[in-house]
Formats: sequence, C-alpha cells, structure tokens
Amino acid sequence: MRYAGWGLLFLLVIGLGLWSTWGAVKGILPFIRPAPQLPEGEPLPFSLEEGFVARLYTNDVPGARVLLRDPRGVLLASLTDNGSVVALPDADANGVADTVVQIISGLRKPHGLAFRCAPDCAFYIAEEHAVREYAYDPETRQATYVRTLAALPFGRGHTTRSLLAHPNGKDLLVAIGSSCNVCNERDPRRAAILAIDLESGAVRPFATGLRNTVFMAARRGEVWGTDMGRDFLGDDLPPDEINILRERAWYGWPWFYGQNVEDFAFNPNARPSFAQESVPSHIDIPAHSAPLGLAFIPAEGWPAEFQGDLLVAYHGSWNRSVPTGYKVVRMKLTPDGQHTSTTDFITGFLKEGEAIGRPAGILAEPGGIVYVSDDHAGAIYRITRE
Repeated sequence: MRYAGWGLLFLLVIGLGLWSTWGAVKGILPFIRPAPQLPEGEPLPFSLEEGFVARLYTNDVPGARVLLRDPRGVLLASLTDNGSVVALPDADANGVADTVVQIISGLRKPHGLAFRCAPDCAFYIAEEHAVREYAYDPETRQATYVRTLAALPFGRGHTTRSLLAHPNGKDLLVAIGSSCNVCNERDPRRAAILAIDLESGAVRPFATGLRNTVFMAARRGEVWGTDMGRDFLGDDLPPDEINILRERAWYGWPWFYGQNVEDFAFNPNARPSFAQESVPSHIDIPAHSAPLGLAFIPAEGWPAEFQGDLLVAYHGSWNRSVPTGYKVVRMKLTPDGQHTSTTDFITGFLKEGEAIGRPAGILAEPGGIVYVSDDHAGAIYRITRE
C-alpha cells in the first residue's frame, strides 16, 4: 500500500504538470498553429486608415519576411522558414504577382536582403550563420554564389539576421539577436549589429546592447531599428523599442530597457560601471507588441500629413494574457524625427482571439503604395490609396 500511495502521488504530480503545460500551450495555440485561409474577395477584410485599401498581392509565399526591389524593380521576398528567396513579378502591372520565381533555395533561415550596384549589382543574403554575396541576373532572376562576407554566430536564441546597406555607401550592417531571453552574452557578436566594410571585408562592432533588432531602415543618413524587449516581466514590461543606431553606442541590454530603466529582475546586485553610457530608446512601444518591419513614408504621391512618418509592423504577442500587436501602425514624426503620436494604419489580423495573420516586413513606396509581408498567412498584401 505504501508503494501504491507513492505511485498515486507521482501520477498526480505528473497530471498537474501536464495540465499546467496544456494551459500555457492552449493560450498560444491561436498564434502558432497554421493560419486559417484568408477570406476570398477583394478588398481584404482589414481596417485601414481612411483613404486606403488592402488587396492580396500573393498568398503563395510561406514564411515571407523581408521585401526588397531588385535592380529592375521586381519585388523580392525572403521565405525564412523554407530556406529560399523568391521573385514576385507583376509584368502586367495589375497589382497581383504573376508567379513565384525561385531565385535560390537550400539556404539556412535566410532573412536579410540587400543590393549594392557600383556599377554591377552585388546581391547580399543573410542566413543564420553567414552573410554571402551573390551575382544576380535580373534577366533570369537567378543568384550565383560569389563569396562569404562574414561568418556569424548561430545556435540558440534568435535566428534572424537582417541587413541594411549603410547610407555611407561603404558598410553593410548585419543585426544579430541574443542567444537568450536575458543573459550576459559570451560572444560579443550576439545582441549587436556588425558593420562589414565592403571594400576590405573587415568586420567590426557597430552597435551593441540590442536584444533583437530584427529590421532596420535608413532616414536622412541615420539608421533606425526595431528592438524586442525581454520576456517574463509581466504583461506591460519591458517596452519594445525604436532606436536610432549610432556607431560605438551601447543600448543597455541586458541591464536596462526603454528610457534607461534598470532591469532589477535580471541582476539586482551588479550594476555595470559603464551604465551611464547607455543610450535610451528613441520611442517606446507597448510591451510584447513584437515590432518587426519599419519603413519611412516617402513624399511623392502621399498625403502631406503622412510624409516622413514611420510605418511599423507589430507582429503580435505570444506571451501576454490579453494579446497585443497584430497590426501596422503609423508613428507621426516631426521633420527632425521626434515622435508625436501613434495611430493604427492596418488592423484586423486578430479575429475573435485567432490570428489570421501576423505582419512582418514593410516596403513603402511613392504613390501611396505599401507592401506588407505576413509570415503567418504566407501572404503579401498591397495597400494603395482609394
């Protein structure tokens, strides 16, 4: 009987553990299981700022993330989950992709894309473990390997590697997320942005203390980036961030977040001696919004009140009691880049507690046109002025 009692106790403990685990998993199932099929018909059932409408450009791009134009203006996308980069031509200019052309496949979580044409065009792709250069043929839309620019740390933690051609015309920036939720990194290349000198091939630290800067964009010679805050400080902490990224600057992670608020939950007894050098966030974003793509609105063909503002994709929370994010917002900026307010630009990715999509990459173009990738629904949307 004594052993039977222990057996019952063991089964009870296991059962409680399974029930607790199911409770946690059940809470995020709407966001990790496959998205339901997008409703048929046009325009799509999203709510947009007045004067804009969303239509489906393609729904045949599973895991679509970064969007970029090739040298001839064809839309490209990295499909991170299936290891490929594709072209999405619209030869008849009807606002719908004609087909999906595979440029290159067999890659390891490709994410960041960039071109440099001087005069021949080099095509750069950032995989989890490396940044590689390819020769790109705009006629055949095929990429041929040329060289590996930089080997990157990989394994554990965040796996996306983003690229941005620095406005100085010399450097290629690559963002590498942390290996953990919050920790002291052993490899200084993690939770940082590196600069690759495209002439010499030298790699140097550019900005550090950035937990997970997944996308970057240029504005008037500056580099801006989204950054995701740590988890497990509750529903409302810490804020996610928009940062203006400057060379040799330290942005505080893992010791600080937001406006240089100290993270006592990480290590309350050890304050780094260089704390006073931490750069605060430029804009705080509600916790767990998971900001990804960002794009500055050009002047040509846009309403005057939109010009120069910032569009940001909130991928959406997985770890909040009430989901947040799942939308694209417009951050209103002054001419010198100061944030004044935030309004919703696209909502409706969350329907009755179920995610029908999660916005990821953004490409804003003249004429009031925006492309948004959705890695959950495997789609790209084309937003235009009515």
